[in-house]
Formats: sequence, structure tokens, C-alpha cells
Amino acid sequence: MAQLILASSSEIRAALLRNAGVEVQVMPARVDEDAIRAALEAEGARPHDVADTLAEMKARKVGDKMPEALVLGCDQVLDLSGVVLSKPESADEALAQLRAMRGKAHKLLSAAVLYEAGKPVWRHVGEVRLTMRAVSDSYLDDYVARNWSSIRHAVGAYKLEEQGVRLFSRIDGDYFTVLGLPLMELLGYLGQRGFIAS
Repeated sequence: MAQLILASSSEIRAALLRNAGVEVQVMPARVDEDAIRAALEAEGARPHDVADTLAEMKARKVGDKMPEALVLGCDQVLDLSGVVLSKPESADEALAQLRAMRGKAHKLLSAAVLYEAGKPVWRHVGEVRLTMRAVSDSYLDDYVARNWSSIRHAVGAYKLEEQGVRLFSRIDGDYFTVLGLPLMELLGYLGQRGFIAS
């Protein structure tokens, strides 16, 4: 049976797979996400396509080195009315992102692509709609100051599994997709393939 490789450094994605009983080896892909994202956005690519393309490029990067393996590439983008938000580079950028989302709905898009024998064999982009409360500037200032060391690694400058959940009034969609992996759909495919018992 093929080996499953996660082409991501995300500890959460690896933990989700292992907690679900899926054996996985972690081998992060080295791709210039910022340059790829900028090129796609310059071409007018939709946020859905940005996430899907980045996930595929990560899977391909590792898959080209390990053609006998099943390689999982993942990416997550935040779509705020068609504008893609990324991980904040600074606390000030985190505040700006949170202020822009305040009182509005946005979408988290979590893409997953499986690569095998030099080509993609499965892909899915999960979507979750989140509505942020109209919180005050002082609340956001305090939130970023308390949580910066954690949220600096999070798209949109929040983590729902931590204090970020308090920012929201409504969440429509799958929790695993919020964490960066459309796990239910992935497990369904792995079960069909006989990679895991189903």
C-alpha cells in the first residue's frame, strides 16, 4: 500500500489525520506561497482557485520526489468579499485584518489535493462561512496583544480552537475545514481507495 505523506508543516493537520487513525509522514513542501498567490491574484484568480492551486503545487513539489507515495497538499485562504487575506506579518496587520472583518461575514476555504504517480488524483475545497461580531477597537487591541504569538501563524489572525471563537456570532460549516483540512471528504476518499478501513 502507498505511503501517505503530508506536504505541510501544520501540526494541526498532522494531528487531525493521526487522531482519525491515518498513518502519515510529514514532509513540508518548500514553495514560494507569496509569489504564487501574487501571480494568481494579478491574473484575477478567485480565492477558491488560489487555495486549490497552492494545495496542488505543494502536493506536486513533494510528489515529484516521491512518485510511489500518496502526497497530500493543503492550503487555506480567507475570502473577505473577494479579497484574499493571508497570515498577518505583524500585530498591526493582524489588527487591520480583524477590523476589516468586524461585523461582516467572510469565508475560509481549505483546499486539499492528493498527488500520486506524477498527477493529482483527488481534490476538494471545503468552505466555511463565519460572521464576526461588531467588537470594539479596544477589544481587538487586547485580543491581539494577548494572542499574537499564536495568531501570527493563522490566516485572518484568529484561531477558533482558542480565544478567537469569542470573536464570532455565527459559524456555518465544518469545524475540520476551519482548522485547515476538509477531513470528512478526505477520509471518504481514502476509504474508497482502501487506504483506510471504511
